[in-house]
Amino acid sequence: MCFKLAVACPSILPEANHRREKIGVSSSGVHVYLYGMQNPVISVEHLFKSYRKVRAVLDLNFEVFPRTCVAFLGPNGAGKTTTMKMLYGKAAPDGNPKTKITVFGTDPRRDELSIKAIAGVAPQEENLDLELNVVQNLRIFANFYRMRGRAATARIEELLRFMELSEKRTARVRELSGGMKRRLIIARALLNRPRLLILDEPTTGLDPQVRRLIWEKLHNLMKTEGVTILLTTHYMEEAYQLADNIVIMDKGRKVIEGEPRRLLSDNIEKYVLELLDPSLQARVEHNGNLNGCRKDGDAQRVLYYSEDLQSLERLSAEIKQRDYIIRESNLEDLFLQTTGRRLNELQ
Repeated sequence: MCFKLAVACPSILPEANHRREKIGVSSSGVHVYLYGMQNPVISVEHLFKSYRKVRAVLDLNFEVFPRTCVAFLGPNGAGKTTTMKMLYGKAAPDGNPKTKITVFGTDPRRDELSIKAIAGVAPQEENLDLELNVVQNLRIFANFYRMRGRAATARIEELLRFMELSEKRTARVRELSGGMKRRLIIARALLNRPRLLILDEPTTGLDPQVRRLIWEKLHNLMKTEGVTILLTTHYMEEAYQLADNIVIMDKGRKVIEGEPRRLLSDNIEKYVLELLDPSLQARVEHNGNLNGCRKDGDAQRVLYYSEDLQSLERLSAEIKQRDYIIRESNLEDLFLQTTGRRLNELQ
């Protein structure tokens, strides 16, 4: 087995993609660690959070491994954002004795600043200074990380190129489009070269072209710089495209977790017939004969699931092609099955 030595400073700790064992303290007081086999860089056990009578997060458990993306998927109010805030110290969990949180070896309840030194956060809200230009917004945050002079200028220019904002470098923030503002917020979160990037609804309200541009940039960060990403979203496609692992939440609880394709293959039928006109279901069902298919949905949306494509084709034989769609099942179908409701009910 191979091992490597590292000291516990912000530039080294994020490289902890392996088992870590403390082996001593240097003469300058810096902790020295030994790294071996791969272990999770984030571990959460029995996490709870309440706001008076509202139970926002209920007994949540999950792990995040280095250089991966984990997406938290769920409707508004599911507890996704609250969970992220507890990971970087902005919100305190309930005082449950079973709760354990480690983020790159640090408990955010005890050492919030150490986590902020290695993490970048892009919140859902637009908290840019509207009266300053693009570069000025970035330079203010560079000062927070004690980046000065040429080093700060070089990093800012690098991020502007990366997020395709170079031509807007002197534009005031109020003049930017929604997509440009989101890219600027992500660029700001990357100033300190974080090893952990937390993104809260990063593409909400953006058009598909801008959304895909941001996905491309995030893929690049994981592939070329080894960044670990935590993402909250209610866009099914976003979670499917970006995430190595998905945690579906509803009403503060983890409903189901796993690799996107495995979640679908293990938990739901492969094909679905979706009626565009629910009033046609009596004709589809042929006096209650569903050809072995499973029915789901509500008064506005009726769906039939099956592993056999031909069974769904036989169900649709008595209605016009314009009145239905046969497709492969997706994450929204899985969410409907596991929670009993559509994802967008609380949007």
